[in-house]
Amino acid sequence: MILDKEKILQRVEQALTTLRPHLEIDGGDIEVVELTDDMVLRFKWLGNCETCSMSTMTMKGGVEQTILSFVSEIKSVEAINGLFIA
Repeated sequence: MILDKEKILQRVEQALTTLRPHLEIDGGDIEVVELTDDMVLRFKWLGNCETCSMSTMTMKGGVEQTILSFVSEIKSVEAINGLFIA
């Protein structure tokens, strides 16, 4: 199970690699906090993304869709800080 999670998290990081340039332009970033046993990915916003009024839209329109398209095993994606808490 641990090895499976590691492989899944590697794919999540690949997905985030496609998003990071867009976040970094505005002085932000994203950090994975955990992948639960029931396949919920939790992350936190970093930098300007923590207080950005667009973080909810970025979460739904960018982060969640990108991660789910790269990693079908993930059931949901949640931000644990910032303006959006799932």
